[in-house]
Amino acid sequence: MQSLGSDVLMQSDGLDNGSDFNEKDDQVAIITPDTNDADSMVEDTDPAAEPAPPLATDHEEMKNRYMPAHPDYETEAEAVFSWDITNWRTLPKRTHGPVFHCAGHPWRILFFPAGNSASESVSFYLEQGFENEKPPEDWYACAQFMLVLHNPNDPSMYIQHVAQHRFTADEGDWGFTRFADKNRIFAQKFDGFDRPLVEGDCARMTAYVRVLKDPTGVLWHNFINYDSKKETGMVGLRNQGATCYLNSLLQSLFLTGAFRKAVYQIPTATEKDREVSQSAYALQRLFYRLQTDQTAVSTQELTHSFGWESRQIFEQQDVQELSRILMDKLEARMRGTEAEDALPKMFVGKMKTYLRCINVDYESSRTEDFWDLQLNVSGCKSLHDSFKNYIEVETLEGDNKYAAEGYGLQDAKKGVIFESFPSILHLQLKRFEYDFQRDAMMKVNDRYEFPEVFDASPYLDDDADKSEPYIYHLHGVLVHSGDLNAGHYYAFLKPEKNGQFYRFDDDRVTRATSREATEENFGGDYQINGQLQKGQNPYTRQWSTKRSNNAYMLVYIRESRLDQIMPEESKIPPPEHLPARIAEEKALAERKRKEREEAHLYMQVLVATEKHFKAYQGADLIPWAEYGADEEEEPAAPKAHRLLRSMTVSDFTKMMTKEYGAEDGTLRPWIMVNRQNGTVRPDHPLTWPDMTLEEAANKFSTRTGGFRVFLEAAEKDADGKPIWPSEEPVSAPSSPMTNGNAMTMQQQQQQRPIMIFLKYFDVDKQQLNGLGHIYMSPLDKAEKIAPHILRIMGWEEGVSLELYEEIKQTYIERMKPKNTLIASEIQDGDIIVFQRHLSEDEQVSIRQIQPTASLTAVEYYDFLVNRLFVHFTPKVWPAPTFQVQNEEQAVFKIALSRKDGYDALAHKVAEHLSSVATKPVEPSHLRFTTVNNQSGKPRTVVKRLQGSTMASILLGGSAGYGGYSYSQPQAPDHLYYEVLEMSLTDLEQRKNVRVVLLSEGITKEDPCDLLIHKQATFKEVLAALQKRASLPDEIVDQIRFYESHQNKVYKILPLNQSVLALNEFMTLYAERIPEDEANLNEENGDRLTPCFHFEKEPSKSHGAPFLFMVKGGELFKDAKERLSKRTGIKGKNLEKVRFAVVKGGQNYSRPVWIEDEDVLSDKLQDGDHLGLEHANRNRSNWIKYESLNIR
Repeated sequence: MQSLGSDVLMQSDGLDNGSDFNEKDDQVAIITPDTNDADSMVEDTDPAAEPAPPLATDHEEMKNRYMPAHPDYETEAEAVFSWDITNWRTLPKRTHGPVFHCAGHPWRILFFPAGNSASESVSFYLEQGFENEKPPEDWYACAQFMLVLHNPNDPSMYIQHVAQHRFTADEGDWGFTRFADKNRIFAQKFDGFDRPLVEGDCARMTAYVRVLKDPTGVLWHNFINYDSKKETGMVGLRNQGATCYLNSLLQSLFLTGAFRKAVYQIPTATEKDREVSQSAYALQRLFYRLQTDQTAVSTQELTHSFGWESRQIFEQQDVQELSRILMDKLEARMRGTEAEDALPKMFVGKMKTYLRCINVDYESSRTEDFWDLQLNVSGCKSLHDSFKNYIEVETLEGDNKYAAEGYGLQDAKKGVIFESFPSILHLQLKRFEYDFQRDAMMKVNDRYEFPEVFDASPYLDDDADKSEPYIYHLHGVLVHSGDLNAGHYYAFLKPEKNGQFYRFDDDRVTRATSREATEENFGGDYQINGQLQKGQNPYTRQWSTKRSNNAYMLVYIRESRLDQIMPEESKIPPPEHLPARIAEEKALAERKRKEREEAHLYMQVLVATEKHFKAYQGADLIPWAEYGADEEEEPAAPKAHRLLRSMTVSDFTKMMTKEYGAEDGTLRPWIMVNRQNGTVRPDHPLTWPDMTLEEAANKFSTRTGGFRVFLEAAEKDADGKPIWPSEEPVSAPSSPMTNGNAMTMQQQQQQRPIMIFLKYFDVDKQQLNGLGHIYMSPLDKAEKIAPHILRIMGWEEGVSLELYEEIKQTYIERMKPKNTLIASEIQDGDIIVFQRHLSEDEQVSIRQIQPTASLTAVEYYDFLVNRLFVHFTPKVWPAPTFQVQNEEQAVFKIALSRKDGYDALAHKVAEHLSSVATKPVEPSHLRFTTVNNQSGKPRTVVKRLQGSTMASILLGGSAGYGGYSYSQPQAPDHLYYEVLEMSLTDLEQRKNVRVVLLSEGITKEDPCDLLIHKQATFKEVLAALQKRASLPDEIVDQIRFYESHQNKVYKILPLNQSVLALNEFMTLYAERIPEDEANLNEENGDRLTPCFHFEKEPSKSHGAPFLFMVKGGELFKDAKERLSKRTGIKGKNLEKVRFAVVKGGQNYSRPVWIEDEDVLSDKLQDGDHLGLEHANRNRSNWIKYESLNIR
């Protein structure tokens, strides 16, 4: 039989409702034929070797040949049904065959004689057979099926297609739109036969249906409208970008009941507790929401508590590192609580590292804790192989003998053995390793088997306590799919001690079989029916014979501790405060959602009172933009009200009267308007009680800024009635009648009292305070304001005042006392600022105390225009040079002017610190550092330059190459400060010398920053280093300094070397001169040789360079022993190092490799370097820019 090359597997697009068929409306989704479709599997094999095709009437043989049983799934039931089709050409466009049953489900064949959206083909589908009723909503059946069209008179003539599908109420049919080409089946000679396939308008369609059992409930599921909570009782975690690795770990920890219980026991009830334990509190909230939420939970709150930035969220981190850091943080939070030691009891085991002499009775050992184990995958076929590899014994003999105390060099055995295993065993499988050939980290996809039940006792020390079995049950398999650069993490976990596995894949949770959790994640080759196949990596789209999905972490729980580690849910109560708090947050979120839905019915009204004005210390009436701010932090901020647009002015006034505790009729709202000069002032009172707020806003308010109102509180007369001075015009100095005629509108307006706001500029306190408002006649002179001021301030007569009008923030005009208010263009809502007049002596006195003080209101307004609030944080804390009365006082915020210079900055900061420190702080001893706006870390030291201002200090500069500039990420309102031991002037005479002190061979580097006078020599550097590093007097004379460049020794520095001669681009090292150099004898050919480390080629140098004494005539194998002692590189690590002579130490010199029998002194010439070739373990291309951290 031959097959069609264009068969299309597809759904009939819901044409199963019995409605009239409309070919134009029948839009279908084309789906690629399944690879199991026998007609699409064409192999390049010898036709003579293939068995003859079975007859269409031989049902068993047809199934065996074209629809073999699925090897991974169990069959529930099978059925074969044949339908004889007659009068083909006269059938309707859409035809159904008779109903038949399989596995208790009704089925039928759906037939389109003229094709379904494919007029050149005929279409056949298998369809659920619930005739006139829709299947139950949760109905489904997973079926393999084959449709065979054949000539009933000749069963050797047929066309067959195979498919598999999950039939549901929504997807009730599935099959083939292009089952067969019409011309082909109606041709007089079908595929070499002497008759047509459809003969006499008749054919037979046979349906083979095999319904499979679905133990996980998700076989061939499309996951449309899938509900994890409904199907599994659990919910997933949403992926923030690249946090699938975090989701897998969190789900594993959450389902470990004892761990969750311990986390719940961390105190977080009070705000103080939550501040101390931010990450623990966030983890509690996450765990509780995983228990109670109906949909997938976000991890944003948790990663925010970790202090992670977006870069860390979109980078996949090391799971083992994350797990260990999280455990450390939680263990620290549990100290002193009922959960103390809970984590070590769960996760900590003990191992012993030993060195045991073979020929003498001597053993050296140490026991240490482990929280998890890293096991090799390369070279190991199973978990047992990895443990054998872990405890493999190494024999130290020959040149690698062990120096046993009291016995000299001895043959010895070196190894590791376990003394105990924890209740929860976390095994990290080393799936990622550095490949020296490729010079890159690579993923190991080799097959690696692990059992569901594991006995760890063979790997215990003989003396270990084995009274309790060390049998472990597999409870978690964390999987990585993909490669190093593109992949995905998910996990198979057991929520119950004796339950089944579930797959946790970010926001989706599904049931899983043991085979899916274990065997399918062993890795290794793709195999189908024992044949090697190729599979496609879903993330890189590359084909490989190796499976890219495999386990990288295993979680085993000790059988005897299962009840303890996996308790019942009822025994894991959350903290009492947590459910109530989260319920409140959900209720608040629901209220906000409802508010958004009803937003069109409401409007926002901003309300200010005289109380807000009096609390304000800035330009204009109040800070309207600060509405909604906390009243304690910003007492001048207006209050925002969400009110119905249909509320009347009268109802609004009554509501405000009740809210502010005023008497009826004593409050009056004023409309606030935006003036052309940018200020916001009261314009006129709202005196239309029946007008709605929406009408008032549309008629009087400006579009920008919203609807703003000032509430005026009235004074009372003798009878207790409110007085509203602006309602009636006042009498003018002359008669109210002019030439016997009534006053004009303009004259009446001039007679109406105007509302004026008063501000007081207090020079001593450097404050601008709102005092309230007064009413005056427009015809009054400005000097008549003075009595009101004296009364309000309680000052005696004779106090000399200066008056200013605040026209706008940048325009403050001094008033002329003899001008009338109308002549000065004063109107309702204007602000008049006053201050006491200062004599010259008073001005001098104030300047002595406050050098940066403003002496006039004009100067102070200029300060306000340029004012910025700067946060100050100690650069080092605890600070060694000063102490504060309260630790919180070390971090503060003060107001500065953008025009302030460095000295003004230092003076204001010193003034503040002196008020909170235990002793005064001198401005000259302060140094400041700018702040990186992204990381919050110190950036660059602020230099004390002539003409620099706060604007230039905080604005920062730009940098770039080749003329390209870019903005520096500098915080515009934050500085670090230091209180120096010396003045900044003295500091400028000193130079910071960074010395890297080497110890323990060259394996430990301790950077030391030393402040040295610029005229000093290295004798003073040595003295400072001794003090800083607490070096004993007896070794100080043995310290030497040398410079290096590009990780190579440049030159040795004598003690009389000037500090000024140091090159900023060199690295300075200090080390204790090795003992063997005391015996250096140049006559014997001994010499000091510079040495450096490199990887593959000398240009890729790394690590700390050093000096090594080469002995004349010494074989290199002997020199290598001294090199091992000199560098601290021993054992197997030393075996991985290759040694070479690098001519002149040049980057592109070709290494001359050294053999053990070579005489090193003969191979080295003057200027040559000795190179140590080995991998750079600190390679920046795979190490993150910053180590992972949890706050």
